[in-house]
Amino acid sequence: MKKYNVGIIGYGWVATAHIAAINNSPHAQVTAIYSSRPLDAKALSAKHGSEITTYTDLNKMLKQPGLNVVSVCSYPYQHTKHAVAAARAGKHLIMEKPLALSWKDCQAIEAAVKKAKVKTCVCFECRFSSQMQVTKAAIEQGLLGELHYGEIDYYHGIGPWYGQFRWNTRKDAGGSSLLTAGCHALDALLHCLGTDVTEVTSYDTKSKSKIFKPYEYTTSSVTILKFKSGKIGKCAAIVDCLQPYYFHTHLVGSEGSLLDNKFHSMKLRTNKNAWSNLSMKMLDSGDVSDHPYQTQFDKFFESISAGKEMPFTSLGDAMKTHKVMFAADKSAATGKTVKL
Repeated sequence: MKKYNVGIIGYGWVATAHIAAINNSPHAQVTAIYSSRPLDAKALSAKHGSEITTYTDLNKMLKQPGLNVVSVCSYPYQHTKHAVAAARAGKHLIMEKPLALSWKDCQAIEAAVKKAKVKTCVCFECRFSSQMQVTKAAIEQGLLGELHYGEIDYYHGIGPWYGQFRWNTRKDAGGSSLLTAGCHALDALLHCLGTDVTEVTSYDTKSKSKIFKPYEYTTSSVTILKFKSGKIGKCAAIVDCLQPYYFHTHLVGSEGSLLDNKFHSMKLRTNKNAWSNLSMKMLDSGDVSDHPYQTQFDKFFESISAGKEMPFTSLGDAMKTHKVMFAADKSAATGKTVKL
């Protein structure tokens, strides 16, 4: 299998997690980093364990001989410009979430990718977590029967103790509680219930805590989804909570229910008066170093080699999630249900 040379756009917190996962993969290595600020190539090469050339000119990096893949780790409001440039240069793309801060910009990325015919991987990496893989397996094995209701919620207080707080508080940078972080929960909900969403109703609010006062947008939202299949779902995106990180999952079906790492199944005749336990590593941290990038990126490089689209988290998959997110934010802003 070919070993891919990867260029990184933007050298911040999330980029360090991407670089570690890529360089730990047997299929790829980071050979270039673009940043608007000058970086020490020798020091970065020693730190990350691969020979890295640094650039302050993106076009020059995109012309680096042998560069196959580009990972977009810049600020969300820069994603469209950077992803489109990389696609036009013929590079396969790894893109951080959110893809962009508007549906129009997401469509611009999609158009560039389709024209260039490059492969894509969007960082909804929670789909590759132990928690979601076990949850999905329980659904596919029929342990819960036919699902008719699900709720997956994101609780993570993003305050001054996180480096991203300084820019995340801006409306033109963070966007919304869904876009900046809750998108992981909404994406997981669609992964479990399907993408045939027909209606979205969302409400939002904001904490009175002085800690979260710098935010220019509402930092708590709850979204109700109606599906063509008849299912209904709920997703809360709370980034102004003061509590441990919590990725709440509750799925209800015709044969049983799943609550985080616990379940009851009529099919298995488990005790309906007590939960049975599933073995999984729970999503319990917002630190990017704890996210399952390694598993996701390995799958992406294998997909490129096979000439196939990335399973579960390609641009096509991510566009479906983003379309629902933008509908939810529109509903919260207008106070009206949005039909899809």
